[in-house]
Amino acid sequence: MAHGHEHYALEGAGDPGAAHSALHADHGPRVLPADLSAPPVVASWKTRSLMAAAAGLVLSAILAFIDFDHVARGYLMAYMLVFGLCGGGLCVLMLQYVSGGKWGLILRRPLEAMTNTWPLLVALFIPLLFMGKHLWLWARYPDHEAVEHALHNGLLTEGQAHSLDWKRIMLSPASVCVQFVVIFAFMAIWSALLSRWSLQRDEDPARGTQGSFEFWRIRAENLSGIGILIYSGLLTVVAIDLMMSLDITWYSTMYGLIFLVGQGYAVLALGVHSIIRLSLFEPLKTALRKTEQYDLGKFMLAFVMLNIYLSFAQFLIIWSANSPEEIPWYLHRIGGGWWVITSLNFIFHWVVPFVCLLSRSFKYNNRKMLALTAWMIFARCFDLFWLVEPNFPDAAANFHISAGTFAYVTVPVFVGGLWLYYYFTNLSSRPLIVLNDPHTAEVLEPEHAH
Repeated sequence: MAHGHEHYALEGAGDPGAAHSALHADHGPRVLPADLSAPPVVASWKTRSLMAAAAGLVLSAILAFIDFDHVARGYLMAYMLVFGLCGGGLCVLMLQYVSGGKWGLILRRPLEAMTNTWPLLVALFIPLLFMGKHLWLWARYPDHEAVEHALHNGLLTEGQAHSLDWKRIMLSPASVCVQFVVIFAFMAIWSALLSRWSLQRDEDPARGTQGSFEFWRIRAENLSGIGILIYSGLLTVVAIDLMMSLDITWYSTMYGLIFLVGQGYAVLALGVHSIIRLSLFEPLKTALRKTEQYDLGKFMLAFVMLNIYLSFAQFLIIWSANSPEEIPWYLHRIGGGWWVITSLNFIFHWVVPFVCLLSRSFKYNNRKMLALTAWMIFARCFDLFWLVEPNFPDAAANFHISAGTFAYVTVPVFVGGLWLYYYFTNLSSRPLIVLNDPHTAEVLEPEHAH
């Protein structure tokens, strides 16, 4: 802990003498530093992210001349990753407001930083539209005449043509664009309101009173409750439009929920990784206790277990039904070498984090938690690769590595680096600690206090 003259007691911010007394009181609360902004090291993280993005862009541009189809697939995978971090960050933020608890107090600023990256998602969506014909049949054959012509020339099967005609109300270029206008509008409004209220909450003249606590709690809780319901529905639309429709004949009623849980999985991994790294510096060095870190580890374990439960439930239902319209989706992922990738995905995505997070001591260890959270983000990327690549004829039940396959590495490095730059920019734009919250005093209590 830093020296007392560098800190301010929560109850008497601005009074160094009070802070010094509180610091040396027996079993007294810890005290926060005067400066609650992000440490200077965040600027170096921004620079590294931008350098990684530049390197990824150059390599991806080279690969585009070799195999543009795989670059488009890699771009879709990267887009779904950063969309999940932004939209999932908003959903977890709303969940924290609805449920309450100290676990979300330290995580709130990273979650707000994630949600405020939505303008970048809008910009990144535009190239995806131009790549549409390389990804989705509904973009390649947008009307009935195009479908009939493709069917006549053997470019489509009867099942694909039937699905395209019946799903055109939802799956057509114009319809998808309208849907995403609604999706981005929701994300913009909800993230703007929650972020603005979060800052206004700390600037409230009545800050620290029960009336102020209740006013802001109820306000955020009411917006978040309905927001979770709306986002769950909109995410299902995103999953159908961009991912499920890669195989136009396949469907699953659990697909949207699986993506919702997967987003929480990745968001918690990034959020916990961020706060542990930031806890090497003030103000999180003072604010992050092992108690809250342990609670977040348990929360991560819950998402890991729910993730595998839903994924296995979907597999069990489809495999048991053995329907010709559904079962090929899994057959494409276990034949021709894909069984190895499927097994690795199970190990990477579930076995490793599950076994690690079962350990009580593991969740208290900063170094191990940093390694695990980084691994979980990698595992999420690996899972998205498994979801995307086997949908295409050249890869279905035929896993092979070519020069174009490396686009699944270079493009996510570009898009992810760009997104991280924006994320770190948002993170450094506001204080890292929320002051006007009753849980703030609780997290500053000694570890043994209850």
